[in-house]
Amino acid sequence: MKKATLLLFFAGLSFGLHAQKIFSTTTGQIRFNASSPLEKVIGINNQVDSKMVDKTGQVIFSALIKSFKFENQLMEDHFNENYLESSKFPKAEFRGFITNIGTVNFAKDGKYTANFSGTLTIHSVSQKVSTTGEITIAKGTPTVNGAFKVKLADYGITGSYIGGKIANEAEVTVNCKYQ
Repeated sequence: MKKATLLLFFAGLSFGLHAQKIFSTTTGQIRFNASSPLEKVIGINNQVDSKMVDKTGQVIFSALIKSFKFENQLMEDHFNENYLESSKFPKAEFRGFITNIGTVNFAKDGKYTANFSGTLTIHSVSQKVSTTGEITIAKGTPTVNGAFKVKLADYGITGSYIGGKIANEAEVTVNCKYQ
């Protein structure tokens, strides 16, 4: 009986040492900025779903296009109907990895540089992307911040105002505080 208890104890200890933690949020934020000198074009989505695995560095960011809000309702309507076609392509998603996850100490408060690499899908077009961001650990809770540029044409996003009132390239900013 003692041997069985001891064996179960060590098996549990071994499992605990190799367990991975999955952090998640449904209230992350993505900011889409395609402003030009002629027009301010900024949409913010505060309903981003994201998951991150501490051991493997796997990360997923998913956003419904219709959840982007603009200062101007007409601009929001054009964004959804004419450019991103949200009824046809309802979601944008990044699936990838933090390639240097081993440098992030989830048990120690601090700021860590994170290298992200994966596939970004917008408008049903997938492209490989890599960018650098930051992971901040505070009281064991991570927050991810980062920004990267997206060429709209690379994702099949077209429209008469792109290159004029709307920039050819949008800056995408991500801020997700996990639980």
